[in-house]
Amino acid sequence: MTLIHPITTARARVRLIEPSDASRLLQYRLRNREHLAPWEPLRDTVYYTLEHCVQTLTDSREAMRLDRAYPFLVLDLAESEIIASVTFSNIVRGAFQACHLGYSIAERWQGQGLMQEALGAALPWVFHELDMHRVMANYMPRNARSAKLLERLGFEREGYAKRYLQIAGVWEDHVLTSRIRADSAGS
Repeated sequence: MTLIHPITTARARVRLIEPSDASRLLQYRLRNREHLAPWEPLRDTVYYTLEHCVQTLTDSREAMRLDRAYPFLVLDLAESEIIASVTFSNIVRGAFQACHLGYSIAERWQGQGLMQEALGAALPWVFHELDMHRVMANYMPRNARSAKLLERLGFEREGYAKRYLQIAGVWEDHVLTSRIRADSAGS
């Protein structure tokens, strides 16, 4: 696996997390606490501390070293503010060559096409540098923004999972989608 240099899009920089991101990550979490709460697991108050952010980054670097997950930040061009986060996780090698995609975007940046721009830049790296055949992304049926985003990015609906994940304290149904690498058909 080649270590990725930041990917610059028209409006953002997409890069793997770094240990120095703890303060920016804490600000992202604090500013978007209410905005993201309906879409995430319940969070303890410790989640919103600098210490937890440092530990998250340490754990994330270890997950990358072990080829288990690749967490990206989407930052403004000056890299002063986190716009969004993107994680390719649950990596399975061998005959599967697949992973899950998770993402969130700051409330003030949503609805501007930035997540599509960032994922459009990160997905080619995941398919080619990580040699993924399949990237899976799941969303709650009421999340119309994610449904539209994933469709625009070429993800196809593959199923429906009842009570799939516990989100905000409730077992939520999810629509299951995936995108297959374009050049891997039949191989």
